[in-house]
Amino acid sequence: MIWLELAVVLACIVVGSRLSGIGMGVMGGIGLVVLVFLFGLPPGGPPGVVLGMIIAVITALSAMEAAGGLNYLVSVAEKILRKNPKSITFIAPLVTYVLIFLSGTQHVIYALLPVISEISRKSGIRPERPLSITVIASMQGLIASPISAVTVAMLAQLSGRSVSLPQIMMVTIPATLIATLIGALVVSKRGKELKDEPALPQVVEEVEPAKATVALAGKELRNAKGATFLFFGSVVLVVLIGLFPAIRPHYNMLVEGELLAREVDMAQAIMIIMLAAAGLMMLLFKASAAKAVAGPTMKSGIVAVISILGISWLGASFFEGNKADIVNGFSAVIAGHEWLFGIGLFALSMLLFSQAATIVTLMPVALALNLPTALLIALYPAVNGIFFLPTYGTMLAAISFDRTGTTRIGKFVVNHSFMLPGLVTTISAVLLAFAFSYLLL
Repeated sequence: MIWLELAVVLACIVVGSRLSGIGMGVMGGIGLVVLVFLFGLPPGGPPGVVLGMIIAVITALSAMEAAGGLNYLVSVAEKILRKNPKSITFIAPLVTYVLIFLSGTQHVIYALLPVISEISRKSGIRPERPLSITVIASMQGLIASPISAVTVAMLAQLSGRSVSLPQIMMVTIPATLIATLIGALVVSKRGKELKDEPALPQVVEEVEPAKATVALAGKELRNAKGATFLFFGSVVLVVLIGLFPAIRPHYNMLVEGELLAREVDMAQAIMIIMLAAAGLMMLLFKASAAKAVAGPTMKSGIVAVISILGISWLGASFFEGNKADIVNGFSAVIAGHEWLFGIGLFALSMLLFSQAATIVTLMPVALALNLPTALLIALYPAVNGIFFLPTYGTMLAAISFDRTGTTRIGKFVVNHSFMLPGLVTTISAVLLAFAFSYLLL
């Protein structure tokens, strides 16, 4: 019966990935009907803490976007890129990494891709080089960011082991940043120079240079800067609370007639701070509530929440109903080779197209197997397998923005422009994370 139930789960994942958007979440609902109502499995439960933290962070990000904060950040990134055109293959991924690390969302990359393509083409640099590694760098920056959905999910899953946010960050930041530089070095001489590619469409007409943002000035610029600094201040506060638990609020709670001392846990602290930050942006920096709800960040966040709700709930039901068999089966497969769990993370992320959903789905299995905490943090970068199939939004956008045609999908589909930098960067990040994890934790 377990194989039939697994087939239902996999079918929902495959169909949901093809539907895209909230398709993954609603297919999870169909799978739950089959597993719970027909096969009699326990319903499990959605990851309430993870969803709550993601909603709070997305709310703060959306408020910052409504105040012009994301626009301001991208404009700063654009200026840096245009000042260093000859080094675009290295500057573009680094700028993108930092931007996504700070903002916690890959949404901002869509504004930078046409600028990167234009700068590289006019500098005579093959656009495939900076565009391909920039897309991969955005994925690395996401898992390093302290307020991204996937980091929030990872922190929530490891909360039972008293793992703090700074502990995760001091491994993921150096590992992913160095790996991004390695990936940039690998693609820096990839393919022929642009001038030596006569078969490519040469764009000879001069068009207005691509711009990432609408110019901000006066009060709009002040509001954008204020919202941005307020958001970063809230992120710093979250990190400090994780680094120094003693500064968290403490309170007394009556439990079965006994008054016990309690402290606000990390998940609650993140939600409180982020919701408060969003409110302050609306009060102080004119962040429109209507614009925040209608903006791209909120829309992408809601898609992520629905996807995680459906597919992780489906996974939880399957896991709870077959816990003993799953734990015993995994234990037999990875006994003595626990690093194989990283391959599971990589493979599932390929199917789910969501790092956060992958963590929420598979990490409970790792915890049930009692895998070491240092190992789990070391394998965390393996969750970036979404580049393997060239169907992710950022990859398709990079291909479409390259007017020279150097960034492309090969005849065999998997031989696309992102495969080499993706494999090199992800493998490097995992190996580096192993070193940092076992040295620092």
